[in-house]
Amino acid sequence: MQLGFYDAEKLFRVSCRNFLLESFLIKCFFKCYGCFQESRFYIMKKICPNCDLVNFFTAKACKRCDFNLLTVSVESVEAKSPFYKSKILHRVLVCIAAILFTVFGFYLSLIGSCERLTYQNKEIVNGAIDILDEKGFSGEVFLLNYLTAFRATDNWLNASVPKENAYAATNYPFEIMTIYPEFFTVTVDDTERAAILLHEAQHLKGADEKEAYKFVWENRKRLGWTKENYKRSVIWLNIRLQTKEYAPELFTCADKTYSDCTE
Repeated sequence: MQLGFYDAEKLFRVSCRNFLLESFLIKCFFKCYGCFQESRFYIMKKICPNCDLVNFFTAKACKRCDFNLLTVSVESVEAKSPFYKSKILHRVLVCIAAILFTVFGFYLSLIGSCERLTYQNKEIVNGAIDILDEKGFSGEVFLLNYLTAFRATDNWLNASVPKENAYAATNYPFEIMTIYPEFFTVTVDDTERAAILLHEAQHLKGADEKEAYKFVWENRKRLGWTKENYKRSVIWLNIRLQTKEYAPELFTCADKTYSDCTE
């Protein structure tokens, strides 16, 4: 199950107001936008045809020789100001720093509002990751071992979203994975827990529910999670039904069991 900005835009806006972040981000955006809009500007001027003095474009007479400038056309030239360009760069860097600081603060708020896994449960998760490693899912193993923060309870964002039949939930792109009690109590063994982590690892990569269910179902035999050994498992039955819902194209072969084209 994937929970993040893309599934909870409304919640994100409400939460940002609570943290006084939304207005801050909007101000930063318009400041940066203003920098780019104003990155090129022009100076208007009048050049005296009598003495070649550059006068202000509003001048009616030359400051040097008092020549009548009312009939002289106004010229425009692009201003060259290294100082202004450095100011633009400074403002852009400040905006980028402010956005990064805000995102980091948002990440800390997610991490800080939930509890860590106990040592015993973390060892169970590690056992499931070892299964994925043995079966050659090296990319997923790297994400799970080095980039994922495992949690035992919902953070404030997850708690605001209703969940059904969820064994785990992932906050992309923050790489936070919440492991629910059913992950430990309903699953049959490490292989079945590995199937759940394989699903969530797809969300760590940015995949949606359809892509995640489809990937796991197509790779279940490689994982060792087969119908022969797990057809009576609650996890097996639930995931098969959910895969059929999200990826119905895998269940169009009428000559096979459950019309499953992957059998």
